[in-house]
Amino acid sequence: MPDIRFERRTLLAAGATFAVAGFAGFTVPTRAAEVAATPTMRGGANNYMPDAPIVERIGGGGFWMSGTVRRAGDGAPLEGRRIQIWAHTTEGSERDWHSHGATLTDATGAFRLEMPQIVPALGQAHAHLVYDSGEYETVFLRPLLSSPKDTSLEAHFVLQPA
Repeated sequence: MPDIRFERRTLLAAGATFAVAGFAGFTVPTRAAEVAATPTMRGGANNYMPDAPIVERIGGGGFWMSGTVRRAGDGAPLEGRRIQIWAHTTEGSERDWHSHGATLTDATGAFRLEMPQIVPALGQAHAHLVYDSGEYETVFLRPLLSSPKDTSLEAHFVLQPA
């Protein structure tokens, strides 16, 4: 059997490496970064009409607008938050009252509202959404569709207390 000799330095270095690697999972966990508030988007407030009614659907439907609402800081879902939605659709302009409607978030902070197909206005197919109910700061969003042929779009809010 061969005689294996280790230098003291090699053994100490190997031991230190094992200790760092082996105990890395037992260190204090890194704190999760706080969830930042969503900034208002430029052009999001275009053709905004306050107090649009809560509706089951806008017009004849066929397109789904959905998303989530969470609280800034801890990212907790916000239930019962009113989100207003409007867009230029196959049934009307974003300036038309009948193209506006609102919905409420569920227990998981999710919302979903069916509306007519969104079509391009000023060269872009886009929707407008707003949280404007007072307990949190108002946020306007103006997300773009990837393609005018898309039949759904998501928008996500992270709200800062007012």
